[in-house]
Amino acid sequence: MKADYLIANGRVITTRGSSSHPQTGPAFGIIEELAPGYVLTQGKHIVKVTASLAEARELCGPNTQELDATGMLVMPGYVDCHTHLSFAGWRDSELGMRLSGVPYLKILAAGGGIISSVMKTRAAAQDELLQFVIEGLDTMLTHGTTTVEAKSGYGLTTDDEVKQLRVLKTADEHHPVDIIRTFMGAHALPPEYTNSRADYVRLIIDEMLPEVARLGLAEFCDCFCEDKAFSLAEGRAILNAARGLGLELKIHADEITPLGGAGLAAELNVVSAEHLIYADRADLKRMAEANVAAVLLPATAFILRVEKKPLVKDMIELGLTIAVSSDYNPGTSPIPNMQLVQAFACYHYGLTPAQAFAASTINAAHAIKRSMVCGSLEVGKIADIILLKAPSLDFVAYHLGTNLVRTVIKAGQIVVEEGVRCNG
Repeated sequence: MKADYLIANGRVITTRGSSSHPQTGPAFGIIEELAPGYVLTQGKHIVKVTASLAEARELCGPNTQELDATGMLVMPGYVDCHTHLSFAGWRDSELGMRLSGVPYLKILAAGGGIISSVMKTRAAAQDELLQFVIEGLDTMLTHGTTTVEAKSGYGLTTDDEVKQLRVLKTADEHHPVDIIRTFMGAHALPPEYTNSRADYVRLIIDEMLPEVARLGLAEFCDCFCEDKAFSLAEGRAILNAARGLGLELKIHADEITPLGGAGLAAELNVVSAEHLIYADRADLKRMAEANVAAVLLPATAFILRVEKKPLVKDMIELGLTIAVSSDYNPGTSPIPNMQLVQAFACYHYGLTPAQAFAASTINAAHAIKRSMVCGSLEVGKIADIILLKAPSLDFVAYHLGTNLVRTVIKAGQIVVEEGVRCNG
């Protein structure tokens, strides 16, 4: 059977050979460039990646559509492996407080932060919430994201958490972007439980988690272990309960204080730990030994003007899987553009452009257990391909603040042309 599409003459960037094992240590950021390169797709899948035009032509027939990628990068679609996509309303009213130096935990204690989004999300009808999600997905897609992890956590009641996850399920069924759903009832303590936090933890364990599992609405469970959020003991109880119901585990760890969440991540052998700004080398070493991925969120740290940096060089030296994600949310990272996040990873966290690329594609796919189907341009993988008007990978980080994506192919279909959403 002949190819549906031939993407020809572009600079093909990929990480072939990293699907079964992530890029870590000295191999982190080792990329393959084919210039010119050729990628062929048939149906939903990639059937050839080659530097040989003759080999490419062998798979072409009279109905093969050729896309000329001269002067463009040809890359796998971005895998945004940590987002809070399902929310209603923005929090631009908090910007002045943040810029004047009010710490996030004080904003949270005053009813802002997560709680503000909780109130808006609870009040939103399901259709209204779905529209917000679809708008976010459209923007992500036009900027090159083809797979996204998305959490609940702005409901904090059983019904509202289920509402969020159902909206994400519906969006996944009707939008080209693939959505990996995560239950995060342990995102914040809702105001009605201010004086009875143990009761809320019991609600998560005894009611929310069983209902989410019964309905099959989530693949992962995440928990925000932090001062003013959930303690290590509470996080351990919640995550163990989730594992007992068949959910994979993630954890927000050591973002604002050195609580020891990275150590808990290693203890529980979760799939990934997120943020890790205050994680120490000893806990990072334990994470590496337990094969826990480190998901870095540089856009959030930049927006919050956090001077402390995670121990990125130690992570690389220790052999940790490093992924980079947007943390897209209404308060601390309203950024749906992974090109910009890739640049932040370079400028703010010190990754090379090649490392930032690997961290936001194949390693990000490992962080959501999708490395065998997406995250790189390889034969047999889903044809999630983006074409960027850029002469080099360095240019993506260098020329930040604009959308370089011209074409997006999702599962073998063109869904963005000339930067504009189309089809699907």
